[in-house]
Amino acid sequence: MKTPIVVIVGRPNVGKSTLFNRLIGKREAIVDNISGVTRDRNYGEVEWAGKYFTLIDTGGYVPNSTDLFEKAIREQVEIAIDESDSILFMVDSRTGVNPFDVEIVRMLRSANKDFFLVVNKVDSTNNETLVGEFYKLGVKNLHDISAIGGRKVGDLLDAVTKDFESVEDKPDDKRLKIAIVGRPNVGKSSLVNALLGYDRSIVTEIPGTTRDSIDSILKFYGQEIILVDTAGLRKRSKIEESIEFFSTIRTLKAIGECDVAIIMLDSKFGLEKQDQKILDEALRWRKGLIIAVNKWDLIEKDTNTAKKFEDEIKDKLGTLDFAPLVFISAFTKQRIYKLIEMCQNIQKERAKKITTSELNEVLLPEIEKTPPPSTHTGKEVKIKYITKADGDYPKFLFFCNYPKEVHDNYKKFLEKLIRKHFGFVGVSMTLVFKDK
Repeated sequence: MKTPIVVIVGRPNVGKSTLFNRLIGKREAIVDNISGVTRDRNYGEVEWAGKYFTLIDTGGYVPNSTDLFEKAIREQVEIAIDESDSILFMVDSRTGVNPFDVEIVRMLRSANKDFFLVVNKVDSTNNETLVGEFYKLGVKNLHDISAIGGRKVGDLLDAVTKDFESVEDKPDDKRLKIAIVGRPNVGKSSLVNALLGYDRSIVTEIPGTTRDSIDSILKFYGQEIILVDTAGLRKRSKIEESIEFFSTIRTLKAIGECDVAIIMLDSKFGLEKQDQKILDEALRWRKGLIIAVNKWDLIEKDTNTAKKFEDEIKDKLGTLDFAPLVFISAFTKQRIYKLIEMCQNIQKERAKKITTSELNEVLLPEIEKTPPPSTHTGKEVKIKYITKADGDYPKFLFFCNYPKEVHDNYKKFLEKLIRKHFGFVGVSMTLVFKDK
């Protein structure tokens, strides 16, 4: 199921980050009266009445500014608008219609997308008289809200999500969906082309060549597999950080709808900070994971090169070391079909059934040998019963007397215990602790 993207846009200091924080339920975006506080993009997941969407908070849009930061923000806002399924255009009821608001409306209309005009800071019915001025902008979908107080935010969400699919409406497409993600210019499009046997995507040495995320059907030994190629801008951006921003939006969309994510690395650079963010996103969505080191044909190798490279990456992965590592070359097609076999195996692992009796017979004796640490008051924590919940990915329920007192380190120990006995290579899992 594709996760819709909703973007909040508007000039500086109209309350975009305040609304973002309210909808995601956390104070992730910095909120300040100084305009231009939001420069890095913020992303969050929102659930409303059984419907989920990705929310993007953008910086304040200043038309025609030559300031470097405002120019970068403007470019990123335009990218976000182009990628979005729904747009929330926020204005400030207290300052009235601003010339910037008129420019932004003009830009949104030229994008040929429906959008919602959100008149913010209408904190009570007494302030509703301020709304009338905004009708002259000629926007049919007008909603007055208070982002800080929550007034009428539910009505806005009802309207925004009206045509979104609910979880119950999720189509039952059993085909394996593989997202090929990674930083710009690591060879994602080259890998897709090599697997398909023809040039489905344009390939150049310019980072961010691919403009659109392209779904392709791969026939693999009679099975249909969906490949999602992700990437950056079609042409080189004047402001380099916008390439990364666009790539991030594409990655979010692709990971949200896939079963297994292939995170591609460049053999020249190894695992970098942005790769770690992509891995964290795949883990948050509980997707299957494979790390593919591309351009392996360009590395001068001796017998220890691969082992040394693997050890360095595993060391950086930390708790994500359950993700298998494979060295490939999209150019020579080295091990690219092994990647697909690994994805198929990981998908089988994600759907693996384990009976409750087997879980308890295997894990409880091990837990008795190495019990959880005592509570902060010295009371003994006892795990009595374990079961595996149904779902798209492994979720294990541990019933115990003090569920909130189980330390994170012990949770990691239990996860390793499950993997030791039952496998789940390349599979993200969740451990939940409940009162017995």
